[in-house]
Amino acid sequence: MRQPYILSMWQRPPAEFSLAPFWFWNDRLDEEELTRQLDAFQAHGVHAFVIHPRVGLPRDMGWMSPELLNKMRFVIEEAHKRGMWLILYDEGMYPSGSASGQVVAEDPAYQCRGLVRIDLDAVVPDSSVQGVQIDSDGAIRLGPYQSLIAETLYKGRHYAIIQRPIQAVIRGLHFINEDSDEPPEDEPLAADLLNPEAVASFIRHSYDIYHREFGAYFGGTIPAIFTDEPMLLGRPQEAEVIPGTADILSHVNAYLGYDFTAFLPALWDDDAPSHIRYDYERAVEHRLEETYYAQLYRWCEAHHIALTGHPAEPDATRHLRYFHIPGQDIVWRFIEPEHDSALEGRQSTQAKAASSMMLHMGHRRNANEFCGAYGHNLTFEEMKWLAHWLLIRGCNLLIPHAFYYSVCGPRLHERPPDVGLHSPWWGDGFRRFAMACRRLAWLNTDSEHVCHVAIIGQHHHLPWRAAKACFEHQIDFNYLDVEDLLIANTTAEGGIQVLQQVYDVLVVDYVLSEPVKERIRSLETTLSVVNWDDDTASCIEALRASLPSRLLIRASTQGLRVRHVRKQGHNWLMLFNERAEPVTVDIQEPELKHASLLDPYAQSGEGHVVAFHEFVALGGYEIKVLIW
Repeated sequence: MRQPYILSMWQRPPAEFSLAPFWFWNDRLDEEELTRQLDAFQAHGVHAFVIHPRVGLPRDMGWMSPELLNKMRFVIEEAHKRGMWLILYDEGMYPSGSASGQVVAEDPAYQCRGLVRIDLDAVVPDSSVQGVQIDSDGAIRLGPYQSLIAETLYKGRHYAIIQRPIQAVIRGLHFINEDSDEPPEDEPLAADLLNPEAVASFIRHSYDIYHREFGAYFGGTIPAIFTDEPMLLGRPQEAEVIPGTADILSHVNAYLGYDFTAFLPALWDDDAPSHIRYDYERAVEHRLEETYYAQLYRWCEAHHIALTGHPAEPDATRHLRYFHIPGQDIVWRFIEPEHDSALEGRQSTQAKAASSMMLHMGHRRNANEFCGAYGHNLTFEEMKWLAHWLLIRGCNLLIPHAFYYSVCGPRLHERPPDVGLHSPWWGDGFRRFAMACRRLAWLNTDSEHVCHVAIIGQHHHLPWRAAKACFEHQIDFNYLDVEDLLIANTTAEGGIQVLQQVYDVLVVDYVLSEPVKERIRSLETTLSVVNWDDDTASCIEALRASLPSRLLIRASTQGLRVRHVRKQGHNWLMLFNERAEPVTVDIQEPELKHASLLDPYAQSGEGHVVAFHEFVALGGYEIKVLIW
């Protein structure tokens, strides 16, 4: 081969780019067995993991107990000796933010809060309504930690909006009884993530202890801490509750720039104008950024460790700004082969959301937790397809969900399947898969993404219609958040630049605010803008006409996905057939005649030389890489 150094790096990239599976610690832990499993990980090409304390642990191994920390210390020291690395998980179990109930145990004022609506014209004296006591004279009697947010008239009726503690929990670490296939679990109380003091308590009970015990490994053997889908209402056990906290109205008013009081009762009505709920939700999520994500981010900055994990929603781009390694997750078969979900809907945007934010925020890595709760019927081919789906969209830290420490009793059925040691594909096939993912993750890191198209998006508004058409016509893109668009630099050639990314074409596929429209109008004299509509063919034609690239790619089906990067002086073109139907690919580059076609799954990683005028054939779900 003509590029010996670069191909030697491709053939065996550093362990930094290994798969990093969730390792479910879900039974009584034995150091000999932990060592055996670490041996098995490495023998199968896995050199990293996320320690995930999980339901099934014995009761003497509670969250941050000396017993649990001792086992963590044993494994961390083993990983360090072996040249492995690991990520710490910040909760026991999830969603994050409650320290397995220890936050509320420290102070009942930290219990998860919410807003309830009481129809004052319909109250029955001497009764309880929505957890609030009504006196014999019809007056509201507020209990501990309850407060009146507002009284207001709405649709001719008088309403009181009360904030109070709500019954909300997280999943716990212990089974209550293991004698059934689905035994009940402990349910620790969820914390109020909109209260900065409650989040500070969470940091004390989790992050500070991690630093005290394992800080010497931060930034090396332990590069990151994982926070998992923090939820405003935890796992609520009561209905008709809106997220909120004691001072939420003052925050909402300040953020929105107008008094929201009169609109509060409309939050419970499905027929209320959509902008009312939208305004409230974005104000509350802004509060969550301040109280939760920003606190964790600052703590990690100060302690020289990366924050990773993922928000609760797949298109939560604002929250991703607070991750050093922005991430997402594919669970519950939200994305499947041969299914519309791979290209349509909110979930289809998640991989590009994380990889785009990585590039625009100047980070090296973006992550995805995948295969969670896909069921015992998950196949190895599906698992590989999901990994390829992520890699072609720019993911470079893959977190399989999950490798189970134990599959004893009900553990086998807890968010299955085990995709590691206890899976039917654990063998040479997995070893090849792990190396293929490692090579492609390496390729997606510290490389220049050759991409001329930006699709405008923002928090919870990432258009998938234009994205689907671009995927199907082999036009790569990134999502460009409106916040980044507003401050982007213009280039001498007429494009726009966000850090190292330069775009020549903007795609607009949803209704924008006036400041964003004005910004785009100011760019239209030199920048191509494609306003997407229902005429997909015309939009694609307009898009192609605006592209400066001389690299031409034509495919026999719409299943081909492409990603072009430059790394260490070479061009690399990832080709993934997302469908079972075989595809032939015609690739033309006017100035070059030959390239090397690499198979990530080949034992050596080597390939063969092909002429640019030749067709490249890909079987169903196959992934290959061209280098020239």
